Amino acid sequence: MMRDSSTTDRILAVDLDGSLIRGDMIYECLWSAMALDWKAPFIAARSLSRGIPALKRRLAELGPVDVTTLPYDPEVIARIEAWRAEGGRTALVTASDQMLADQVADHLGLFDEVHGTTPDRNLKGEAKAALMAERFGDHFTYIGDSTADLACWKVSGAAITVGATAKFRAQVDGINADVTHISPPEAPVWPILKAMRPHQWLKNLLVFMPIIADHSFSALTFFQGLLAFIAFGLVASAGYLLNDLLDLGPDRAHARKRFRPLASGRLPVPLGTAMVPVLLIAGHLVALTLGWAFVGVIALYFCITMSYSLFLKRKPIIDICVLAGLYTIRIIGGGVATGIDLSIWILAFSIFLFFSLAAVKRLAELVHMRDSGRVAAAGRGYSVEDLPLTMQMATASGFVSVLVLALYLNAPDIQARYSAPVLLWGVCALLLYWVSKAVLVASRGEMHDDPLVYAVTNRTSLICILIMAALGAGAMLL
Repeated sequence: MMRDSSTTDRILAVDLDGSLIRGDMIYECLWSAMALDWKAPFIAARSLSRGIPALKRRLAELGPVDVTTLPYDPEVIARIEAWRAEGGRTALVTASDQMLADQVADHLGLFDEVHGTTPDRNLKGEAKAALMAERFGDHFTYIGDSTADLACWKVSGAAITVGATAKFRAQVDGINADVTHISPPEAPVWPILKAMRPHQWLKNLLVFMPIIADHSFSALTFFQGLLAFIAFGLVASAGYLLNDLLDLGPDRAHARKRFRPLASGRLPVPLGTAMVPVLLIAGHLVALTLGWAFVGVIALYFCITMSYSLFLKRKPIIDICVLAGLYTIRIIGGGVATGIDLSIWILAFSIFLFFSLAAVKRLAELVHMRDSGRVAAAGRGYSVEDLPLTMQMATASGFVSVLVLALYLNAPDIQARYSAPVLLWGVCALLLYWVSKAVLVASRGEMHDDPLVYAVTNRTSLICILIMAALGAGAMLL
């Protein structure tokens, strides 16, 4: 239908999910509910016997969403504001629960009327089209984004699509003569890769530590280590996505984390949700090539990761212990994948060093809280009063790790493996300096959210790592 040029449409009807916001409220509620109680999805599922509308209402009740931080589409907001500036009326018409729609409308203050799903009506597709046709006739413009909106565009005076593919836009062009396409979809490749946090895969280099410590340098052990590296990477990425989905609310309230792909809406929450099982299955299939024992290690790693994301991260001290354990499991995995027996000294060194790094991570967060005037951490069990203790834990554990390394390197059987073992004492000295420097940087509020990023991007840190690697190589080769 062509819009009558002599009569400007007085109603702009706007969809919520995927149009006004870069996301889907049912997924927002699902992950918000799971962040509060991991049993929430099972509780909500009981409502399915009363239909989809009852499920949506139950999820909205179990998973309250902070509508002030949702990833609103700025171009859609601008069009609504321009429409109102010209004297037009606006309506929010959505398949999301009425309670959520009202909260969004109250926050934005841009809509004259609001229509959402109620316990007795699922306002989607044909039902939404029928409601708008009854209320507005065909003198309305509808902003939508999905195939469920095709029925609405059939009865609307004009169509505006948001973030649609070329194929989808062609469908809309075929049913509505007055179509505007905005916000061409961003290629999801980069948001997906960023959400997987490939830089965090550096942690998986720990699977090669048993090979290095045992001096088992062969093509077979390297290949086994490489497969272990990939398996841990895929499963770890699934864990990072899971953690980001559960932390959507706190991340959006964070000065830096709000730019993460899921929190910002660059990666749609439904797509992020689907990626978790895909990455998890892929990681376990790679792990299977190394035997069932390694599959068990990978499964244990993910179970601990999931437990951390669901509730352990809110337990002070325990969260630091778990993070340290996840590093150590990578070393254990490297030993299992290659069949190399692990030294208790290596495991002890790992636990103390990575406990220190995990404490540095919390220290950086507490300093940021203090500097921003906040008292308690969102989604964490810490307050700014814990800052001195956290600093002490980071320092003490880091120093103990250096002591353990020194005792390990002083053992006669270890000394016998190196042609110039004296060079290894330089590694201990540099590690002592690096740990001290990391704690100092964190206490000044200059540490990145993740100490690993600091380790591989800070100039002084990189120099220390390169010198330690050179000393280790020299101890073997000279």
